Amino acid sequence: MPISVLIVDDQELMRMGLTMVLDAQDDISVVGEAADGNSAVEAVSELKPDVVLMDVRMPGVDGVTATSRITASDSATRVLVMTTFDLDEHVLGALRAGASGFLLKDTPPDDLISAVRSVAAGDAVVSPKVTKRLLTRFIAEESTPVRDPDLLNALTDREREVMGLLATGLSNAEIAASLVLSEATVKTHIGRMLTKLGLRDRVQAVVLAYETGLVKPGT
Repeated sequence: MPISVLIVDDQELMRMGLTMVLDAQDDISVVGEAADGNSAVEAVSELKPDVVLMDVRMPGVDGVTATSRITASDSATRVLVMTTFDLDEHVLGALRAGASGFLLKDTPPDDLISAVRSVAAGDAVVSPKVTKRLLTRFIAEESTPVRDPDLLNALTDREREVMGLLATGLSNAEIAASLVLSEATVKTHIGRMLTKLGLRDRVQAVVLAYETGLVKPGT
């Protein structure tokens, strides 16, 4: 079955361009479009797409609110937000709301296609380093944790250690080298950590690590 995609953007030309790029792929099918967040939520409920390409800045119900509503439902749909510039506070809001990553609107077609495939497969498409820049930019002024640190009490000491290293931008291989573990063991720790904390992917783990104060901005 092709990967089903819903495109959400208030600009018709943008929707047309994205549709042309994605529909040209044998393994991707654009099943619908929406011009605002409210229509996007309704379309997800009706069409149950694998992936939503979500503009974050729209009149009325914006992409952050729509992402929150979609991820709060029982839908298996994953959201990939799109923005015009990388240090966008709306993107951080969307990541907090459960988006699986973000892309710039001027992303090359091949990278867009790869990102859709990655998200559909359950991966996040934003590197921890990019997320770290966002978080450092918008959380640095907070003197106290945004989220209760007790949320991490469910983790073992090793899982907490892995989460901290993940949040600093290290890959699985780099974490494995740092802790003298195999990559398979690191992957297992990350999987258990995500499950215990109810997180969808690595991006949300990075966000939570900063919001609970496990990792400090600038580290």
